[in-house]
Amino acid sequence: MTTKPPACHIKFWGVRGSVPTPGAATVRYGGNTSCVEVRADGQIIVLDAGTGIRPLGLDLAREFNGAGFEMTLLISHTHWDHIQGFPFFQPAYESKNTILVLGYEGARQGLGSTLAGQMESPYFPIALEQMPGNVVIEELQSFDFQIGPVRATATTVNHPGIAVGYRLATSSGSVAYLPDNEPFHEDQHGYSRDRVDLQNRKLIEFIRDVDVLIIDSQYDSDEYSAHIGWGHGCLDEVVRLAMLSGVKRLYLFHHDPGHDDARIDAMLAHARKLAEGSPLEVHAATEGEVVALG
Repeated sequence: MTTKPPACHIKFWGVRGSVPTPGAATVRYGGNTSCVEVRADGQIIVLDAGTGIRPLGLDLAREFNGAGFEMTLLISHTHWDHIQGFPFFQPAYESKNTILVLGYEGARQGLGSTLAGQMESPYFPIALEQMPGNVVIEELQSFDFQIGPVRATATTVNHPGIAVGYRLATSSGSVAYLPDNEPFHEDQHGYSRDRVDLQNRKLIEFIRDVDVLIIDSQYDSDEYSAHIGWGHGCLDEVVRLAMLSGVKRLYLFHHDPGHDDARIDAMLAHARKLAEGSPLEVHAATEGEVVALG
């Protein structure tokens, strides 16, 4: 018997960073790239279109069984691991469905051109405009907007190119999603201490008291020292940030493609040790996991 998920929930469809990593060593946490589904207040909201959006699309097709539906896809940025699953998203090939794609400028030509570019003839047999589904792409002009009754806010993050994180305020709880982010440091680009403090305070306020934080935690402290400026998070700093911000549940995300299940287990154990004595719950995002809201 299949257990029906709670009415308001989060489901992880892709939790890996950079490149898909299928195989026996990653089977427990999963090898698909970034894609998270949020169901709340009658809305289907999808965060990013990495390879995890392919199994999500198959699941939605089974659920609606030919009946049309509407959904909103929020793109954090257009690096390949966050959009490469979209050409394989089955609901985009069904004319009864409406898919609203929202994001900020992903390239000089804009978000729509970037999504279409990966489906041009040299790379893919079907062009974006040939998708029979009602795919509507809009570039957001504000960092504060509505998705039905759900209030959405965005913030810029420290990652190469134009990249954002999103926060969703639903009637059942709040979710913050920052899949690619590196805390600011003076030794990154010669930033002043004042600028570092300002940017980190801005991030703390963005995730303040959020119920669920899904955030880039790609490196341990040793790895991070060799990857400063690459735009990805350090586990120790992520836990500290979550505790400072009053986060309730932290989900380590954007797992490094070189980390097998045992390595992620060890990083999770270390993160939980760092959070001892605080009310923060720490988890490692796991493909297929359903997290109830409220």
